[in-house]
Amino acid sequence: MDMDLREHADSVTEEAAQEAVVEAVLFTMGQSVEVRQLAAALGTDEKSAREAARRLSAKYNKRRKKGLQIMELEDAFQMCTRQEYYQYLIRVASAPKRQVLTEVMLETLSIIAYRQPVTKLEIEKIRGVKSDHAVNKLIEYNLVYEAGRLDAPGRPALFATTEEFLRRFGIGSTVDLPELNPEVEEEIKSEVEQELSMKLSEEKEEEEEDEADRQIL
Repeated sequence: MDMDLREHADSVTEEAAQEAVVEAVLFTMGQSVEVRQLAAALGTDEKSAREAARRLSAKYNKRRKKGLQIMELEDAFQMCTRQEYYQYLIRVASAPKRQVLTEVMLETLSIIAYRQPVTKLEIEKIRGVKSDHAVNKLIEYNLVYEAGRLDAPGRPALFATTEEFLRRFGIGSTVDLPELNPEVEEEIKSEVEQELSMKLSEEKEEEEEDEADRQIL
């Protein structure tokens, strides 16, 4: 037993053994693991650890019929389920916990992703409506976080996307985001106008109800 422990304490140099260690660490952790942590597990430098993780990822990508993949998330790696198999997970989950993103939330998330770091005021200028609820929900879902404060009067909060955002949408970095085309921008503008119209209608109804209540009193 002591001999086994000593063997594992030594640096792992064989490629196949390195990949096996990375696979074991990623599977056990169940979340993203930084390259420096993989290097510590292997007893090697970060360059070797990253190469081992990328080799393992390439092997998983070749096995298209496998349900798992290794994703590189900027300076970390994670083992996760392939997106195309999510529908099968639903069948065995009594209550799926994956959050549902409404169109309003997706629109707000898109603005943050492309303009980050961005203040809530800037988001509202683009959308034309208040975005408190959408931003708060995105923070609750761990897709957005407060990345700092703007050096301006009132020091408004700056918002940016999280690592969970990268995982959810299957991208390694925000630089991999697709470019927005004019048609998409026009669609967003149309949705904002519809939402604003509905909001004004609701506010008018509330005012009429309040006026009716005052007359009764």
